[in-house]
Amino acid sequence: MKRMVCAAVSLLLLAALLPVRAQAVELPIASRSAILMEKSTGRVLYAKNEHEPLEPASVTKVMTLLLTMEAIDSGALSYTDVVTASDNASSMGGSQVYLKAGEQMTVEDLLKAVCVASGNDASVALAEHLAGVTELFAERMNNRARELGMNDTHFVNCNGLPADGHVTSAYDIALMSRELILRHPDIRRFTTIWMDTLRQGSFQLSNTNKLIRFYDGATGLKTGSTSSAGYCISATAERDGMELIAVTMKADTSDERFEDAKTLLNYGFSTYALVDAAEGVELPDVPVVLGSAAAVSVAVGGETMLLTERAAAGTVERAVTLEESVEAPVQAGDVIGQLRVTSGDTELAVLPLTAAESVPRLTWGQLFGRLLLRAVCLPADLG
Repeated sequence: MKRMVCAAVSLLLLAALLPVRAQAVELPIASRSAILMEKSTGRVLYAKNEHEPLEPASVTKVMTLLLTMEAIDSGALSYTDVVTASDNASSMGGSQVYLKAGEQMTVEDLLKAVCVASGNDASVALAEHLAGVTELFAERMNNRARELGMNDTHFVNCNGLPADGHVTSAYDIALMSRELILRHPDIRRFTTIWMDTLRQGSFQLSNTNKLIRFYDGATGLKTGSTSSAGYCISATAERDGMELIAVTMKADTSDERFEDAKTLLNYGFSTYALVDAAEGVELPDVPVVLGSAAAVSVAVGGETMLLTERAAAGTVERAVTLEESVEAPVQAGDVIGQLRVTSGDTELAVLPLTAAESVPRLTWGQLFGRLLLRAVCLPADLG
């Protein structure tokens, strides 16, 4: 079989993973700015003024939730940790759960308050608990935004209340939303709640995201509105294993933002599907010359979930090319072949096939011992 060149495989993989521009499809989106992104690949499926800096209102809280969940998943914070509300937290206006100065609430309940009721006071309580003061937390927000490539963003506060210079874009909201739901899926425990209570059942919560109740597969994520920002939403939903992120900004009415989000999600689910590049692929071991093991097992490298048009999902074909053999030493991750995924005449991806484990080269002593064993085990010459 034809031997593979690692550099060529790497170039093919790079080409397969380059960002794909949104199709020039016309959708009846009334909001000033909008974007539709698929979660696992990060591919943009639709965009309108996606990089225009606009006020995000309470959609800001996606970053507050992200930093909180990162602290929880790193072990720096726990759902059961108790937070004491400050005078500053209790003074927040707008959407709130009416925290009183000195009132104590667990991190879990504060997350519920942010995700369901969009509590500005709960957001400040979490921010102060994590960073001491909200100004330092805003700095953390901006640092994380830069790490995610959110180049249209500058945060001034943790809750999205109007402030000079507090802006982001639909594209940037999609980036931080993707990071949240991709890396911290436990956030669904809160973002999918329609109705719940706090304070031992005495305070009723109702989700500001009406899609949670009325849109099939809705998983979140965050609404926002002020007189200057208009009506905004980062809406997430999942069907058939594919999760989409629909962001709309500066709609004129609440109904308009929800309708725009549904239009985006409906378009995505009706047009695209995810396929597993490795599904049904058999990968035989590759012989190793002069190795401590006779062969090395093979794994698929890179992201195996691929986005394709729904109509083509049933026509996906996979072709495996492997080296006939490899010479030791072999390092885990060494490229020893490729998996080519196609649909008709369209190449969806070229993924590297890699060594699943390391195989050291035989030492001179091991080689001598193997030769000696072979000589001893040969049948005697009876001729």
